[in-house]
Amino acid sequence: MWHLLEPLHALLYYAPEAFEEAAALGYGTGERWPSYFAWRAAPLGAAGPLRVASAFYSFSPATVARYVPAAWATADPADVLAARLRAVDRAYRAVLGEDAVADPDPGLAEAAALARRAAEAASCAGRPLAAANAELPWPDAPHLVLWQAATVLREHRGDGHLAALLAAGLDPVEALVSFAAAGAAPEPVFASRGWSAAEWSAARDRLVARGLVGADGTATGAGRDLRAGIERRTDELAAAPWAALGPGEADRLADLLGGPWLAVIGSGLLPAEKGLEEHRNENRR
Repeated sequence: MWHLLEPLHALLYYAPEAFEEAAALGYGTGERWPSYFAWRAAPLGAAGPLRVASAFYSFSPATVARYVPAAWATADPADVLAARLRAVDRAYRAVLGEDAVADPDPGLAEAAALARRAAEAASCAGRPLAAANAELPWPDAPHLVLWQAATVLREHRGDGHLAALLAAGLDPVEALVSFAAAGAAPEPVFASRGWSAAEWSAARDRLVARGLVGADGTATGAGRDLRAGIERRTDELAAAPWAALGPGEADRLADLLGGPWLAVIGSGLLPAEKGLEEHRNENRR
């Protein structure tokens, strides 16, 4: 379900329509980060850099501080949230087709209803980003309901992933180093998180001292076991919405999501890593 829903959420960060809406608010669009931090953090309100870095986790606090709280000097979070929905509306119309959105396909409407039920079954206790998004009013249009449900569910999973990382004793930069060491993605993929070479090296040294990473920078057996345990625990913590939906309706939703998923992936807007690892759990922070 994560593989099917994540691209539907992530379109917001790459669609040209989203950059146009961000520019209209006053955000720079020469890089994606000004709008990314605004779009993603706006449900938290005018949160400061410490709170955003805590919720996003894998970003360097120095990187977060470059964009927050400047984001709220550019536009009020309420205005960002309104523009966010406009951006998703326009992006979905462009990618899924105007006809599919304007006169909703029954399958799209059914998918939206099922995804919303799953999202509403997600407990947000101890999950700040999931709670912030779950607290927003639901839009009326099925394609926007689908996007909002996908957003709640991905943040619910992400918040649980952070709990698993914390329980495993991995701080934000160690989480990325261990992820790269296990071969999940090349180190340059994580450069956007803003950690310095010295911070990355120090984190690797700490993991070497724990026997989780070898001198060559690759994960040891213990390191791979730790990562596997983290992913397993993340899955367990993310299971409740799907248990509430039930296997039959979860399978039905998976079938219904195939068309929108193919449209988003086929649009070419998401980086290759987005459908694989870079925007995976580590992006929640």
